[in-house]
Amino acid sequence: MSLLPPTGSLIPVDAPFSAAQESWLAGFIAGIAAAGKRASGGAPTTTIDVLFGTQTGNAEFLADELVSGAKARGLGGRATALDAVMPEQLAGMSHVLVVTSTYGEGEMPDNAGLFWDAIQATTVPRLEGLQYAVLGLGDTSYDEFCQAGKLLDTRFEQLGATRIHDRVDCDVDFEDPAVLWTAAVLDRLAAEAGAQPGASGPAGDPATSATASGGAGASRASRPGSQWNKRNPFPSKLVENRLLSSPRSAKEIRHYEFDLGDSGIEYAAGDALAVVPVNDEVFVGELLEQVGANGSESLDGRPVTEVLRTDREIRTPSKDLIADLVQRAPSSELAAVVSHGDKHELDRWLWGRDVLDLLRDAGPAAPGLDELLPNLRPLQARQYSISSSPLAHPDRIHLTIASVRYGDPHRMYAGVASTFLADRVSPDGTVDVYLQPNASFGVPADPSAPMIMIGPGTGIAPFRGFLHERAIAGASGRNWLFFGDQHRDTDFVYEDELTTLQEQGVLNRLDLAFSRDQAEKVYVQTRMLEQGAELYRWLEDGGHVYVCGDASRMAKDVESALLSVIGSQRGKGEDDAQAYLADMRRGKRYVRDVY
Repeated sequence: MSLLPPTGSLIPVDAPFSAAQESWLAGFIAGIAAAGKRASGGAPTTTIDVLFGTQTGNAEFLADELVSGAKARGLGGRATALDAVMPEQLAGMSHVLVVTSTYGEGEMPDNAGLFWDAIQATTVPRLEGLQYAVLGLGDTSYDEFCQAGKLLDTRFEQLGATRIHDRVDCDVDFEDPAVLWTAAVLDRLAAEAGAQPGASGPAGDPATSATASGGAGASRASRPGSQWNKRNPFPSKLVENRLLSSPRSAKEIRHYEFDLGDSGIEYAAGDALAVVPVNDEVFVGELLEQVGANGSESLDGRPVTEVLRTDREIRTPSKDLIADLVQRAPSSELAAVVSHGDKHELDRWLWGRDVLDLLRDAGPAAPGLDELLPNLRPLQARQYSISSSPLAHPDRIHLTIASVRYGDPHRMYAGVASTFLADRVSPDGTVDVYLQPNASFGVPADPSAPMIMIGPGTGIAPFRGFLHERAIAGASGRNWLFFGDQHRDTDFVYEDELTTLQEQGVLNRLDLAFSRDQAEKVYVQTRMLEQGAELYRWLEDGGHVYVCGDASRMAKDVESALLSVIGSQRGKGEDDAQAYLADMRRGKRYVRDVY
């Protein structure tokens, strides 16, 4: 049975809201009306602990929204990163709402891994007195969809906690289901508590205030919201597009600048910018030709060519499309690979292939346009780490992006967003963008704290912003950058800037690793191990470590190197090194922006 009241008497039938928004508003208004009949009270009697696990900031944003919603219903609320909570603290909580994303192949996000390890211990306290609910964020294109949320939901149940509401697993378009879940859970808790909207505790009462997530978030949690978002992106003028890497490089790395104009967007170094791409019309034409369409067709009153350019993911095949093609063409190469039941083999086969390749593989059995469209996922914005600081560039956002291009003379492939920006946006043309805040990834709140940045390739992006931030702020903390790529003479992006920052005394150490300039490959983790003693001294001085870049290999290798440095310098074994790094992670002194 729905926990939400009927909307008919509360909201006009012609109100411009989606079904989810209307349901949320109806529940919210009904809660206010019901609570208004109760006697006024003092401080909230029920405190909701909202625990979040986040990789890109979405879960933290929803956690803050939950706290605001709780306060509006007269409840106490506080938002805390999962890793900041110990099992003993959890056992003392009465109502817990968990919002978590899933990272990689079903893994906990960076700020939830320690919590997950802790509550799996056999000595963890029982949670019979706790009520909870879980909201998972994920992407159905991954096999382990919302796995982090599923694991936490099950573990809370195993420990004896009582589920307030069924877990909801959200796909990339998480807004509407998250709104419905939030309204249902908070309305139920408010009704049970007899809370009155507007009630609040004493100023500074932790039961009624959202806690900062630590580190950089402490100074950025109060940033105002923006009217520009996923549903309403800002049409920003692309005012600069220049090549950073050499034309002789195997890579194409570009520097972009977006004019914020009068948008009112306020960003911070460490945030990301979401770019709403448009598909290549040439590729759209090839796809239409493959399915026997001529482009004159329409979908819901719109030209199908426009739908494919702006609304559908036509490069990366969806799971639904793969399943459909296997059924239609059981003798295809794709069907043969799928029949083995080996996920890694399927991933290897799919790597580099797009929707057009799979349709051609299916041959005459391939679907027509009408059958294809339902199996194409919505086209998603691409998020890129911001490479500027608002102290240096308050009216512009800079991005540092590698253009994805590969293939052979018979068939060339191109990244959706990277080549949209590089090739298809005219000078001073507009691009739809919106900010993706990341309160956990920013310069240390303490300006005297040492900062160690590890970012090969385009992973340098946020650290360029960090260095500009500290330079203009006059921060006294030392700064150390590990950077590298393939060749120094073709791939040393921002070399002039980094040299200037060194001369100014802002960049105290720069360790470079150009992997293919010598017979034996050298990577950033190689340089970390070479400088182990000095690196550990920086850690002991309170240094913050930041990692940005490839998650699948680089970030794992960097963490292994960091553990090796800590272990060798402390001489107390692997467990001690793991505990040392866990303390750094818990204190927000080891954070990552990986993808």
